[in-house]
Amino acid sequence: MKYNYLGKTELKVSELCLGTMTFGRETDEQTAIAMIDRFEEVGGNFIDTADAYGSKPGLSEEIVGKVLKGRRQNFILTTKVNFPTGAGPNDRGLSRVHIMQAIDASLKRLQTDYIDIYFIHCWNSKTPLKDSLFTLDNLVKSGKVRYLGASNFTAWKLMKALGISDRFGWQRFVCFEPQYSLVMRHIEPEFFPLCQEEGLGIVAWSPLGGGFLSGKYLPGKELAPDSRIASVEKREDYREKSEDSWKKRATEQNFRILEEMGKIAKKQGKSFAQIALSWIRAKLEITAPIIGARTMAQLEDNLGCIGWGLTEEELKILDEVSSNEEFYPYRFINKFGW
Repeated sequence: MKYNYLGKTELKVSELCLGTMTFGRETDEQTAIAMIDRFEEVGGNFIDTADAYGSKPGLSEEIVGKVLKGRRQNFILTTKVNFPTGAGPNDRGLSRVHIMQAIDASLKRLQTDYIDIYFIHCWNSKTPLKDSLFTLDNLVKSGKVRYLGASNFTAWKLMKALGISDRFGWQRFVCFEPQYSLVMRHIEPEFFPLCQEEGLGIVAWSPLGGGFLSGKYLPGKELAPDSRIASVEKREDYREKSEDSWKKRATEQNFRILEEMGKIAKKQGKSFAQIALSWIRAKLEITAPIIGARTMAQLEDNLGCIGWGLTEEELKILDEVSSNEEFYPYRFINKFGW
C-alpha cells in the first residue's frame, strides 16, 4: 500500500480509504472486524465513517469504535455531521448546538478522544456558514478534531467557506469528499482546479458508481437480486432520488464504458472493480478512493487494485469513453481563453 499526503498537510493516508457505510447494515460486526484487520494487514490506515451510517444512526461508528479499541493510533479516522441522528428538532443540521452534541456523541461511540478529519456531510443552507465554521474551529482548538473536511458542497460554497476561514484566521477545510467515478465525472471542471489551487485533498466516494462498475450489469441483463443497485431499487424512497438508481445508471454511454472496461479487464486479467479503482488511482487530483465493500470477497477484490496500474493507452481509452460533454463557460474558455 502506498501513502499520499492529504492536500497540503503533512498527514499521510493510504492510497485506499476503507468506507464503513455498510457496517451495521449489510455487514455484521464480525465481518467488519475481519475487514479492518485485513485492511490494516495490507497497509491501510485510512477509515471513513459518519454518524448517520448503519441500520440506525451511529451504529457504524459503534462498530468501528469496538474494532479500533487498543489500536486507534494506527489509523486516520474520519466521521461526519449534518444528517439526522434522532427524531428531535435539533438532532440534525450544522447549528452550533447540533455540531457540539454530535461530536461528543461520535467520540463516545468511536471510543476515542479525537477525530482526525471531521467532515460536514452535506452543505446545509439553513445555518449561516460562518456559525458552522466558527464552531468547527473551536473543535480543533479544543483538541477534539485535528482537521476539517467538506463533502457534497457546490464549488462556490466550498470556496466561500475557505474565504471565511481565511478572513477570521480559523482552521480551514483540508479535504473534500465528493462522488467520483467513471460514470460520475461532473466534479472535474470546478473542483479539480479549486482543490489543487487551495491545497485540498480529494477523497472520492462511490468509486464503483454504486456498484454499476462491478461488471454485474450488462444491457438486457436482469439485475442480480443480491446486487447493491437491486437492493436500492426495492426501496421506494430511493427509486427515483438515489444517485445509484438503475434508471440513472443505465445509459448508452455507461454501457459503452462497461464494454471498454471489459476489454481491458480481460487483457489485464483483472476484475471490473479493479479496473475502475485503478483508473481513479491514476488521477493525480485524487488522494484516495473510498472502497465500500459489503463482504470480505468484495474487499479482497477491491484490494486487488493496488500494486499495478493501467497503461497510458488504457487510461486514455477510459477517459475518452467516459468524458462529459463540454459545456459553457468551459467550452468558450478552452476555445478562446489564454
